[in-house]
Amino acid sequence: MTKQIEIEFKTLLTQEAYQRVIAFYQLAPSAFHTQTNLYFDTPDNQLKQKKFGLRIRMMEDKAELTLKSPLKEGLLETTDSLSINEAVTLRENQTILQTGTVAAFLREAQIDPAAVKPFAELTTRRAEFNVPAGLLALDESWYGQAHDYELELEVAEASSGERAFLALLEELDITYQPAKNKILRALEETLQTKNSNKFQ
Repeated sequence: MTKQIEIEFKTLLTQEAYQRVIAFYQLAPSAFHTQTNLYFDTPDNQLKQKKFGLRIRMMEDKAELTLKSPLKEGLLETTDSLSINEAVTLRENQTILQTGTVAAFLREAQIDPAAVKPFAELTTRRAEFNVPAGLLALDESWYGQAHDYELELEVAEASSGERAFLALLEELDITYQPAKNKILRALEETLQTKNSNKFQ
């Protein structure tokens, strides 16, 4: 179990800008790893209403259950570690861990952990490395019919971090494009697909 504060700045990228970042940092294919996020909410969107984000993240050799909840600055990340086998079983059963810190947090927020169900899946190919300003992540993501590129900078403090992020974009010659959280992008894509399927 871990709890940590996440403060990050992000921008969507064009494919050309994404390739430029790879070239700038001389990132080899081995610098990238793949992770899959399975996102959860209740059928009546109780988590979304509270601006919570809930996911199981599966990586090559480990997995984790993470709840993100808003703070005055940034997000509080509450995480329970999972084995790959645990994560696969939870995914097959379309549920989350009913014990642990995340489930306890949900109960404190008057949300039944047994009521949450997966609504979207997103796969990311990510390179993550330290730069002077913080932890930089370069992502290529697929979800539903969508495919996008994103640059994230995780920092220790918001105001100085924002200045560092804007300076980094200038150095990389990247035009800022607002990026919603991945969970919101995945939710919107899921809703859009459902609505378009109604009219087919």
